[in-house]
Amino acid sequence: MNKSEKVAFIINKLEELYPEIPIPLDHTDPYTLLIAVLMSAQSTDVRVNKITPLLFDRANNPYDMVKLSVEEIREIIKPVGLSPMKAKGIHGLSQILIDKHKGIVPRTYEELEEFPAVGHKTAAVVMAQSFGIPTFPVDTHIHRLMYRWNLTNGKNVVQTEKDAKRLFPEETWNDLHLQIIWYGREYSPARGWDIERDIITKTVGRKTVLDAYYKKLRK
Repeated sequence: MNKSEKVAFIINKLEELYPEIPIPLDHTDPYTLLIAVLMSAQSTDVRVNKITPLLFDRANNPYDMVKLSVEEIREIIKPVGLSPMKAKGIHGLSQILIDKHKGIVPRTYEELEEFPAVGHKTAAVVMAQSFGIPTFPVDTHIHRLMYRWNLTNGKNVVQTEKDAKRLFPEETWNDLHLQIIWYGREYSPARGWDIERDIITKTVGRKTVLDAYYKKLRK
C-alpha cells in the first residue's frame, strides 16, 4: 500500500466507524469552548465536562467571568488540575476579550494565541469547532497514531501537524482530527493496546511498531 492508498484507507475506515462524530468538550458557544479547551490541558474531557457546568453556572461569558476573582475561579476548577495557572488564564483572557475584542472570541491563530494560557492547539480547536475553519489540532492521541501509522517521524507535534495537513485533504481535517482522537481512545490507546482490535494499525502500521508489539507478546 503506498502512502495515498494508506491515507484513503484511514479516511474510509474512520468514516465507517464514526459517521456521527461526538464533540468531546461540552460547550454552547466560542467562549465556553475556549474556556473548556484551556481547562482540558493535561486533564481529561470527562473531568472537564463535570466541572464546566459549575463554572458556567456562575459565569458563561467574559463580562461575568471577570466579576469572579482568580481565587474563586481556582476553587471551582481545582479538580481538573493545574488550577492556579488555568484560573489566571481564564480571568486574564476574559479581561482581554472585553478590552480588545468587545467580548467576542476572535477567529485567527494570531489573535487567539495572544491570550494567556492559549497555545496553538487550543486556538486550532476553537477555530475548527466554533468557526468551521480547517485546522488540524494535534493532541497526544493524534501524535501517537500518526507515528504508529507511519505518517510522521514522531519528532514533535509541530511536525505531526505539518505531515497531517500535507497528507490529508483540507476538507477532511475538522472531522478527521476528531475521528482519530475517538479511534485512538477506543482502539489504539497508549496502554492496554490490543492490536487485534486496532484494524488500522494492523493494516498500515509502521513495521518497527508492529515488530515491537509482537516481540512483547512473545515474551
